[in-house]
Amino acid sequence: MADIEKKEDVIWEIKKTGNMNVPVSIIANEKLKDAMSRDRTFNQIKNVSTLPGIVKHALVMPDGHEGYGFPIGGVAAFDSNEGLISPGGVGYDINCGVRLITTSLTHDQVKSKIPDIIKLLFKNVPSGVGSKGRLRLQRNELEKAVVEGVPWAVEKGYGIEEDIERCEEYGKMEGADPSKLSDKAMKRGLPQFGTLGAGNHFLEIQKVENVFNENTAKKFGLFNNQIVVMIHCGSRGFGHQVCDDYIRVMLDYCSKNNIELADNELCYARMDSKESDNYIGAMKCAVNYAFTNRHIIMHWVRESFDEVFGKQTSDEMKLVYDVAHNIAKFEEHDVDGQRRKLVVHRKGATRAFAAGRAELPSLYRDIGQPVILPGSMGTASYVMVGEQKGMEIAFGSTAHGAGRVMSRHQAINNNPWQKVQQSLNEKGIFLIAADKRVISEEAPEAYKDIDLVVDSVNRAGITSSVTKLIPLGVVKG
Repeated sequence: MADIEKKEDVIWEIKKTGNMNVPVSIIANEKLKDAMSRDRTFNQIKNVSTLPGIVKHALVMPDGHEGYGFPIGGVAAFDSNEGLISPGGVGYDINCGVRLITTSLTHDQVKSKIPDIIKLLFKNVPSGVGSKGRLRLQRNELEKAVVEGVPWAVEKGYGIEEDIERCEEYGKMEGADPSKLSDKAMKRGLPQFGTLGAGNHFLEIQKVENVFNENTAKKFGLFNNQIVVMIHCGSRGFGHQVCDDYIRVMLDYCSKNNIELADNELCYARMDSKESDNYIGAMKCAVNYAFTNRHIIMHWVRESFDEVFGKQTSDEMKLVYDVAHNIAKFEEHDVDGQRRKLVVHRKGATRAFAAGRAELPSLYRDIGQPVILPGSMGTASYVMVGEQKGMEIAFGSTAHGAGRVMSRHQAINNNPWQKVQQSLNEKGIFLIAADKRVISEEAPEAYKDIDLVVDSVNRAGITSSVTKLIPLGVVKG
């Protein structure tokens, strides 16, 4: 802890020393910063700073904790020509992300039917470890889906045209290349398309509890006491296999090129290599798989609401936005007064662009990107908006949620599922889970306080709060 220096209210720095190429910036209030010191978060982000081609600084967000190679909550940008790409800087669950859907319903209209809609969602959206979807695609159809992304799903009758512009990357990263995928990735991906999965993934019915910025909330379609739906999931076994395949490729690349790594989990390939091109083509397939996966789930959510609350309910269910948490992207940012094209790795971090960025859809370009921060099961989530300071100090990035403070093993030992379920019942939260063990693993006590995370990013000025959402019903895989 001795080498951490306070730079601003909630911004800390580990100075460049030894084989570090850039300093490290930590965005967190003191309590969260101290919590990170109890695992390998700071060592991991210092190791990230040793990678070649890294620019400005390596960052860790307030929800940070140790991960594979990069810490969760890690952000790092590399020169697009002289830099690199690292699977550990994207993560195993490529494009794990979250989307938020509004309704025209209020809490009073819905509260008596929460058990009914949650039970139907559990039935209609396959969830759990190894869960298989309702879709039955042939390999050539899946290849088309992972190239075309959300527009493919809309063409197939899932969702509507206006959903497309309400997704990061418009639901489709250009350049996805199925020829760079292994047979094993395709085999794992085929049966899981349109499934929620397990772990920290969830489907929640929530209520808008507080509105902090009336104007921005109105632009996002949010109002007090409104019922909204949040979907949190990723690329399932498909993305996991892509990561696993290419970690092996990158380790081999580093070995062949006599590259010394501070940690083998940070294996990489330089941007001018065929290995980096191949990984990027495969990663983009997994990114598009995840966008489309969430999109198909949203379609079944809309159908379920029509069944419980009457036909045409779904006509008023608008997508606010869909954001990615585990991704590497080519973006332009100002570095030391110069505009540069960078490869920005966000690992358990959210893009949070400020108003004016060309990448934002026209409906949000004058106010900034919606940012969705899910809490832990049983605690609040937040809708935020990107701010200009985030562009200046964090490559337009912010936190991605609460962040774990307990391993899954610890959580199971410390939180009997019956006790967790009783606690949620007492809060008026109706829960259905595919596996009782997941209830223990995902207990609110296993996560950081989302309010402290939000306080940190607000005080840092990288995002600002728009609304606070509280859960009423939860589906866990």
